[in-house]
Amino acid sequence: MKSIFKIGDQQNYELIVGINDTATFYSGNVHPVYATFALGRDAEWCCRLFVIAMKDADEEGIGTFIHVEHVSPAMVNDTVNFVAEIVKMEGHEIICSFEAKVGDRLIAKGQTGQKILKKEKLENLFSRLSEPKA
Repeated sequence: MKSIFKIGDQQNYELIVGINDTATFYSGNVHPVYATFALGRDAEWCCRLFVIAMKDADEEGIGTFIHVEHVSPAMVNDTVNFVAEIVKMEGHEIICSFEAKVGDRLIAKGQTGQKILKKEKLENLFSRLSEPKA
């Protein structure tokens, strides 16, 4: 794992809300606005940009938590700007805060956590979990 970032460093990510990002569940579309779960996915991606740069070829990141406080809707075709900031790094764990805005309007804020682990360790864990139970 490369130590190339420090607390306070930021990453940015921008997207245009599409129809596939709206609040749609098994029963159909609930609202034609940016869904909280899609917002969480995209916030995690913004924070993962740190992981992509930090991990070595034999490592991979894995999410440990996400907290999203969704405070305002974004409409289809709105441009959402994410800013992720490192707030804690300990061992192989990185914790970021994030904000998502449409223009100056806050859409959401929160935190995500990810760990950078050896791919072999993750593959062993996933293999054990997928084994049939006796």
